[in-house]
Amino acid sequence: MKKITIAIDGHSSCGKSTMAKDLAKKVGYIYVDTGAMYRSVTLFAIREKLYDEKGNIKQDALLSRMKDIKIEFKLNKETNLPETYLNGELVEKEIRSMQVSSLVSPIAALKFVREALVCQQRRMGEEKGIVMDGRDIGTVVFPKAELKIFVTASSEVRAQRRFDELQSKGMKADYDEILKNVKERDWIDSHRDVSPLRKADDAIELDNSNMTIQEQNQWLLDKFIQATQ
Repeated sequence: MKKITIAIDGHSSCGKSTMAKDLAKKVGYIYVDTGAMYRSVTLFAIREKLYDEKGNIKQDALLSRMKDIKIEFKLNKETNLPETYLNGELVEKEIRSMQVSSLVSPIAALKFVREALVCQQRRMGEEKGIVMDGRDIGTVVFPKAELKIFVTASSEVRAQRRFDELQSKGMKADYDEILKNVKERDWIDSHRDVSPLRKADDAIELDNSNMTIQEQNQWLLDKFIQATQ
C-alpha cells in the first residue's frame, strides 16, 4: 500500500483532530495537529506578556522571539497518542484553555507566524505517511496532498462538543461564551489576509453534525483505503 499525505481542514471544534488521530493510529501514520502549534505560540505570547495594555499583540516583540519557540509532538506511551510540547514542556492541557482559544486566531493570522510554522509543517511531511489537520493544510501547506478532507458542523454542535470536552477535563466552561468564541473564530479564520480558511477545490467535504465519532472515523478510513489502492 503506497504512503500518502492526508490534509484535513475545517472549522474549529468540528472533530478534525479526533478523526486525524484515530486514522493515524489505525494505519501507522504520523499525526500533526497544526492547531496545537498555533495554540503553543499563543501560550508563549501570553506567558511572555507579548500583549499591550489594550490586549493587542506586540508583533515586533513576538517576531523577535519566534526563534525561541520550539514545538514538538511526542507519543504518549500509555495512550499511544501524540502530545504537544513547548520548549520541552508538556502543554497539551494548557493550550486547550478558553484564554488560549480566545486569542489564537489573531496570532494565527500573523504572516510571520504562519510562514515559520508552515516551514516546520512541510519538513514534517517530506516523507509522506502523515496526517495533518488545520485551516490551510490542503490549500497552502500540502496543495498536492493525495487525500484532502474539509470538515464542518453547525456552530451550535461545535460549541456543545467544546463544552463537553472542557468539562470532561475538569476545566471551567460556559456554553454561551464558547458559542460566541466559535463564531468569532470562524469569521477571523475565513477573512484573514494570510491563508484564509477555505475548502480546497479537490477536497471532499464532510458535515459531521449528526455523526457519531465512530461513524466519522469509519468514513475517513474508507476514504483513505480508496486513496491508497
